[in-house]
Amino acid sequence: MNATRNKALVAWMDEHGHSSNSLAEAVNRALEQLTGRTGGLDGSSVRDWKAGRVQWPKSATRRALETVSGLPATALGFVPRRRASSTQATLQEDLDMKRRNVVGGLVAAAAAAAPGNAGRRRIGMNDVNRLQQRFAEVVASDHRYGGQRGIEQHAAALADEALNLQSAGSATQRVRNNLYGCAASFRSSAMWAAIDGRRYADARAHMREAQALAEMSGDQAIKFRIWSHAGAMYRHIGRPGEAFAANDVARSLHITRRDPMFASLGLARQAAIHGAAHDRTGTCRALDQAQDALQRMDSDAHRPVWLLAFYDQAELNSLALSAFLALGDYPTAESHAHRCLATLRPHMRRSHAITTTRLAHAQLAQGDLESAATTAMYVPADAATEHARVSRMLQEFGAALRARAPRSSIAQTWTEHTRDAWKAST
Repeated sequence: MNATRNKALVAWMDEHGHSSNSLAEAVNRALEQLTGRTGGLDGSSVRDWKAGRVQWPKSATRRALETVSGLPATALGFVPRRRASSTQATLQEDLDMKRRNVVGGLVAAAAAAAPGNAGRRRIGMNDVNRLQQRFAEVVASDHRYGGQRGIEQHAAALADEALNLQSAGSATQRVRNNLYGCAASFRSSAMWAAIDGRRYADARAHMREAQALAEMSGDQAIKFRIWSHAGAMYRHIGRPGEAFAANDVARSLHITRRDPMFASLGLARQAAIHGAAHDRTGTCRALDQAQDALQRMDSDAHRPVWLLAFYDQAELNSLALSAFLALGDYPTAESHAHRCLATLRPHMRRSHAITTTRLAHAQLAQGDLESAATTAMYVPADAATEHARVSRMLQEFGAALRARAPRSSIAQTWTEHTRDAWKAST
């Protein structure tokens, strides 16, 4: 059987400027740090990965490669032996592996130090730092896959692990507050994954736990994230009154007065809620204020990883796109879509699919059927079939296209595309 070229790895190397030799050197350095022994990889080893001749490197090599890339091996196109290769199976394998091999160490340590066991250990900031590294991985998975139940379950499990450490040994109040903050962070990611997957009952359950944990942590940044997510959730389910109330809680926190980046995000999401409420004046005012705050922010200030990973000018334009689509101002929505796509960072794959889909809707509403269909076909098949929000919007797009031109060649082309390209990805 012929080997299949590892396109995901090749794309990642191109994106990050790695040659086969430079990646081999980077992985060798990571291997030395992880194992204490110098790695023996060279350019030919990486070329074997790229060509698909090696589909599942040895465990230490995989771990080193994950350290270098910041991504699970499966996200880089490597295929576990005798495992399914769909996006969902890939994600679940990644999450299971990380839970067993990495976070499982925290569970074992907690069990060893639990009441009744000899030698209760002291919980310190090293434990907190390990949890925060896992949180960064959850955030990265979310931006890559988005809305998957596996991410939700993984984040919820990590929240439980953070809480387990509270009873695993002695700790200072600072450490305990940080553990509650970690638990709240994981639970807020579970909440967002449920929102993104349109599992709103699950999202509300995660929200209640996240809010309680955030209060115990005293962490203003995670409080903002949870209440801001709550505002987005209520906006998505068509309850703008509650969306305003939740987002106002986020915007009233002191952190929005200390840091213009938080203020800008709160205002940008407020604009999207105004759009859902069909308030054009409120939308434009909030967007102007969000833009002003973003321009005033100090780029060198210390901020949480979840905020730095996604909020920038592209995200502001994405929220403006959502607002003007809801208002029915399709030319302005299209303009913001193009601006968003022009500056969207490469790792924001989920956001790219959502923005592209919204752009197609804006073009279709203006009667540009050909451009709209072409745009919609750029949405990757895995996002179209496996991301709940994207899938729903594309179904609505197809229905609107067929309603406008039921017997046109464009509608027929779209139908064939969804039948062939999407079916092949499932």
